[in-house]
Amino acid sequence: MSTTEHQKDRLIDDLNQVIRDAEDMLKNTEQQSGEGFKAAKARFEQTLGAAKAELARVEELVVTRTKEAAKATDVYVKENPWQSIGIAAGVGVLIGMLIARNK
Repeated sequence: MSTTEHQKDRLIDDLNQVIRDAEDMLKNTEQQSGEGFKAAKARFEQTLGAAKAELARVEELVVTRTKEAAKATDVYVKENPWQSIGIAAGVGVLIGMLIARNK
């Protein structure tokens, strides 16, 4: 998994946690009263709903793009097997040199 994918996954996990925490907070404020508080709570619930919908959209987009990238890679490897082997060998040598240099 690349660093960018790891960061996206972590961001999605963090946003899911924020949404869960916000939902818990809303449940714990059920006893509060007052028109100002009720209006603020309604706006917050609306914002929270929009955030959940956007997060679901982003997750779907990440999954779709990941599948497309995997499919494109698969097609390239099938159409260019020797080039793919050469690239993989070159990357392996490069990683080996970096690991050996860091020891």
